[in-house]
Amino acid sequence: MRFADKAAEIGSAHLVTTSVPSLPKPPAAVFEEAEEADQTRAEHDRLALDLPAFNALELVPPPAGPAAGTAFRIAAWNAERLKHAEASAALVMAAGADILLLTETDRGMARSGNRHTSADLATALGMGYVFGVEFVELGLGDDRERRWHRGETNRVGFHGNALLSRLPIADAVLIRLDDGAVWWLDALKGQRRLGWRMAIAARIETATGPLLAVVVHLESKSDPADRAAQVARLIAAIERLGEGLPVVIGGDFNTKVLPPGTLAADLDPAAHEPLFALMSAAGFDWRGANTGDASQRRLPDGKPEPPFRRLDWLFTRGLSASEPATVPAVDEKGDAISDHDLIAVEVSLT
Repeated sequence: MRFADKAAEIGSAHLVTTSVPSLPKPPAAVFEEAEEADQTRAEHDRLALDLPAFNALELVPPPAGPAAGTAFRIAAWNAERLKHAEASAALVMAAGADILLLTETDRGMARSGNRHTSADLATALGMGYVFGVEFVELGLGDDRERRWHRGETNRVGFHGNALLSRLPIADAVLIRLDDGAVWWLDALKGQRRLGWRMAIAARIETATGPLLAVVVHLESKSDPADRAAQVARLIAAIERLGEGLPVVIGGDFNTKVLPPGTLAADLDPAAHEPLFALMSAAGFDWRGANTGDASQRRLPDGKPEPPFRRLDWLFTRGLSASEPATVPAVDEKGDAISDHDLIAVEVSLT
């Protein structure tokens, strides 16, 4: 049974299975109405639920077929808007990624040059991609971005996640991880957004069989219990959509309360972040797929400040994982191009 059929069987409002070659930009009326709308969940849902951008995924297949060999490299990276096109392509290429699980990418945002950053990176790397909208940005971004880009205009306003692959992509599904409106209800304190935290799952066809690859971004305005609730929703969807397939999950889990060096010190992360207990109960391993290094990095403007923690993780099930790496997200001059480092692992089907 195809993922779309399974999703229809689940009947969940949290799943989106439609794929299109290009997501349409929101109508100008949405931005105009948002200026006057009350900061309530009802108004958020009225503005957001029927937007085509929240009800489809953008899917562009890779130019080549399955790669030869039984092992391949999977990377996950919070690219912090993916603003640095050439340096980002060089970083991913040097990491040798066959599949890239990418969070915090823009389309039509002034802060990233009004580019389609996921599509540009995929083209530069000769990969296909699935892009999903996590938020429609109603302004220029966070407080720093509003200062840096004052007087500029977003051409589209999309911010989301993407899955890039050299291997064939099929049956992409968007999984909403929360009930939305977190950034809408808190808009008076900063960034104004419509949307939901989400994951993208897709079947990847390898030379030795299919696997389910999943990119995820958990809410940053959250606590351990909330993050665990998002992961529980993610696991429930994966169990139905990818039954029997090997699975790799990667992305920004925002595990902000983990003590620095948790994995390196062989401590139990579940004592601080219960999402790890949920992952373990579902059969997922993280120790073989991650190093003990922090994945946060200071940007040239001095943010974020230490101590740095590991926020980004790879989880595997039904796969053999080896050679985990945390790769510094810097350009050729050594300047940071994201506030998160790239993480990667070698996997093969067991």
